[in-house]
Amino acid sequence: MIVINLDVMMAKRKIGLTELAGKVGITLANLSILKNNKAKAVRLETLDAICKALECQPGDILEYVSDEEEE
Repeated sequence: MIVINLDVMMAKRKIGLTELAGKVGITLANLSILKNNKAKAVRLETLDAICKALECQPGDILEYVSDEEEE
């Protein structure tokens, strides 16, 4: 399973959801879905914009967790 650690990176960068949504150019609702790890997919264009806004790498946001670790 892929885990989205957007909330962790946002806390490290001290940026709120509203500010990041404005910088990335997506709705607050869609960014919230990503932040709360409820997304089923992420467009590479969106991931690119998030990485630019947070000055990070995709690996700082995305993490693979095996099914065994999840339990």
